[in-house]
Parts: sequence; structure tokens; C-alpha cells
Amino acid sequence: MGFPIDRPRRLRNSENIRNLVKEYRLHPSQLILPLFITFGQNKKEAISSMPGVFRYSVDRLSPVIEEARKVGVSSFLLFGIPETKDLEATQALNPEGPVPSAIRFMKKHFPETTIMTDVCIDEYTSHGHCGFLSPDNRIENDSTLTCLARMALIHARAGADVVAPSDMMDGRVSALRTALDKEGFTDTLIMSYAVKYASSFYGPFRDAMMSGPQFGDRSSYQMDPASRTEALREARLDVEEGADILMVKPALPYLDILRDVKNAVDLPMCAYQVSGEYSTLVAAGQNGWINLDKAIMESLLCIHRAGASAIITYFAIRAAELLLKGD
Repeated sequence: MGFPIDRPRRLRNSENIRNLVKEYRLHPSQLILPLFITFGQNKKEAISSMPGVFRYSVDRLSPVIEEARKVGVSSFLLFGIPETKDLEATQALNPEGPVPSAIRFMKKHFPETTIMTDVCIDEYTSHGHCGFLSPDNRIENDSTLTCLARMALIHARAGADVVAPSDMMDGRVSALRTALDKEGFTDTLIMSYAVKYASSFYGPFRDAMMSGPQFGDRSSYQMDPASRTEALREARLDVEEGADILMVKPALPYLDILRDVKNAVDLPMCAYQVSGEYSTLVAAGQNGWINLDKAIMESLLCIHRAGASAIITYFAIRAAELLLKGD
């Protein structure tokens, strides 16, 4: 006797059955909330191109961290906005700067949190590039590595659990690992922006950080969106140099790359749902073109399904609330 063709549909329409057979599940603990830390005091500054996202001075951090912790989000990625910028990225090495100060504050008041820090000098340089410049405005890879290693050490000394080099300079993971180990920070993890494309989806972030390049673009050191096999070479190099976690950025436009890297390496994978992805979804939701909550959860599930066990997203708190409600 043939199997009734409508019976499988009835099983799939049962919520209990759907939950039993789900292959992928998200949990709030997998979400990482980016935080923009600015100089000064009593600041909570709205970012026009990222509705609902703010720049915080250290003394205004507690409410957003408490809100995140209530819904199970305990990991944070910190970006610093200095008071002054110059050619030498001087403030990147200031142990009293926004990021080291925020680390110490969070470790004192929220010791259970995992603190990750962006290690890059673009927000500290007056020209907005991720590396030092030669006299003819070419990126100087090796001199930049020295600065990045010193920056990572400052973050580790302040108490960072994870440092995340996002510059895409050659050899940066090795430079950071060597410097950290030499000073005894063997347990400080490196989450490498292993595969970072020269993407048009970074625009709102650069508004938030006031860090757009003052000339040219970053295509000479970030990856060409047309490149696929290069992603595997970059990822394998970072594994060899001592990375503990690999990241693909952006997330949704590069799900195929995320899966390729996940299949190729034996390290935890992270993906960054970047500012342009966030702002696009928010704008469509505000205009009534999509159901924003459903789009948030669908996008994050797709990123997880493609291979990311951790996801950096500005939706972290909202998504965690939805997960706890069972949406």
C-alpha cells in the first residue's frame, strides 16, 4: 500500500515534529554584539545610517550590557573612536584610550562577559587606511604589523579575552601571536578576520567610526569579491600562523565562501553581519517591505547553516529576545 502523499505534510505542520527534526538551532550565546566606544563622558550618540545603534562613552555602557546579558548575550566586540587622529595612529597605543578603558570597566562590573577587541588602525589614522603609508601613499605592511602587535598587547593587558585583527595585512596573526605569547598571554585568543572582502556593505560602519578612507579605497589589501580560492589560501595561512577562530566578512553576500572555509579548515568559524546588511534590513522593515523580525531570524539562521558557530550582529539583543520567545 502506497504512503499517503498528504501525511508527510501533516507531520511537517506539527510544531513539535519540526522542532525534533531541526538541523540547525541558534542560541543567544552564539551572538556577539558590536559596541562603538567613544572618548569623553556621558555620551550616547545616535548613528544616522544605523538606526538603533549608538556610540557610547565608557560611563554609559552599563545599560546596554545589562540589556544584552538579560537575554543571554554575553560576548561583545569593541571598536574605539579616539578624540584625535594622526598619521602614526598614536591613540591606537594609548592604554587609557576608549577600548582599554572599556575593557577594564567591563571586567570590573561584568566579569562574566567575553570581551573581544578590534585590532586595526583605520579608526586611529587621519587618512582612514588600515596600514601606515609610504611617502608615495602605498600601504606599508611590515611597519603596520609592529603597531598592531603593540595594540593587541595593550588590549590583552587591560583584560581582553579575544583580539581580532581586521586589517588584512600579511603576517598579522603571526605577529600578534608571537607578541602575546612573549608576554605570557598564551590564553588570549586570536579571532582573525581571515576573509574580509572589499565590500560596499561597510558604509554605515565607516559613518559610525568616522573612518572612511580620505583617498582611494581598501581594495589593495582587502579581497576582491570575485575571488573565491583566495579565501581558502588566506584562511589556511591564518591557521598556520596561530589563529584560534576564523571570520568571514560580510556574511550574507558570502555564504558560499563561509561554507568553503568551514569545509577546508578545522577551526571554529565566525561571520560578521555587517553594518550595510543591518541597515538594509532595518530600512526595508521600517518601510513595511519585509517583516523585520522574521528577516532577522532567517538571515542569522542562514549564516549559522552556512558554517558560522558564532555571529557578530547589531541585531544581537533583538534576535536573542526573539529566540527566547521561540520566534
